[in-house]
Amino acid sequence: MEITRTLGRSGIEVSAVGFGCWAIGGEWQDSTGQPLGWGRVDDEESVRAVRRALDLGVTFFDTADVYGTGHSERVLGRALGRRRDEVVVATKWGNTFDADTRTLTGGDDSPEYLRRALTASLRRLGTDRIDLYQLHLADADPARAAELRDACEELVAQGLVRAYAWSTDDPARAAVFAKGPHCAAVQHALNVLTDAPEMVRLCEEAGLASVNRSPLAMGLLTGKHAGRRRPPAAGDIRSRPPAWLRGFGDGSGADPAWLARVEALREVLTDGGRTLAQGALAWLWARSPRTVPIPGFRSVAQAEENAGALEKGALTGEQMAEVEQILAR
Repeated sequence: MEITRTLGRSGIEVSAVGFGCWAIGGEWQDSTGQPLGWGRVDDEESVRAVRRALDLGVTFFDTADVYGTGHSERVLGRALGRRRDEVVVATKWGNTFDADTRTLTGGDDSPEYLRRALTASLRRLGTDRIDLYQLHLADADPARAAELRDACEELVAQGLVRAYAWSTDDPARAAVFAKGPHCAAVQHALNVLTDAPEMVRLCEEAGLASVNRSPLAMGLLTGKHAGRRRPPAAGDIRSRPPAWLRGFGDGSGADPAWLARVEALREVLTDGGRTLAQGALAWLWARSPRTVPIPGFRSVAQAEENAGALEKGALTGEQMAEVEQILAR
């Protein structure tokens, strides 16, 4: 298969799989103590994993200023080092946070905050530009979003940002940003268990990249949750799942009904020597020529597995039809 894809109308070429850097931000929380990270993390292992991914041809890394309240950006910047120019870096703004207590404090949708957040992200990442800058407030007011879109156009003109996007699951909101000449993508949830036909259609019609968060369904599609239910560790968002996080029920572990669907798909997704995770990524590539999945990682082994999906390519039309039949869609 093609091992690269283009970020919408920007002409920016990326590896067909990107790496999501939420998990390597480590532990952080909201003001009520709700965990928002994936538990403890080893920064040295994170750095090794990023560099291993680079060696395996991964050129797209997606983070956010709020992941670990700045920590993910700093770790990614250190890992890339002198190889910064070999990659495409995406980050996000809109959330406010206290880095000392690692706490999310709210959101700010003002153009003034956009500028301050960008300056801080550039510093943490150790770079002079952001390749894809994404609004991280999924339900921001569309009228205010139009102002932010125009502000992003100014940042493009100044050379601080190459392209921009909105991280939202609402196609109507995404369409507001899509009107901007340098809007290149929408970041939204998409995986084999949870399709998003309206958003994929928008990306195809508007010429945007579909950057797929949760491509492995928060770990359900890695296969490691099969068998007995194990509650996630404290500090892992899945231990106290918010309403939007599906498949982990009450926090006592993966939901058996969701795991049953994963098991039903195992044979078709692992065909051709793929791992389950690689099959889930292969489904996304076959879903649309616009998709760029960004699986998370916390280790060199996970980086190798995710990057290894590139060699195996997309599912066939026959396999895609089989998946739809299994899920009765």
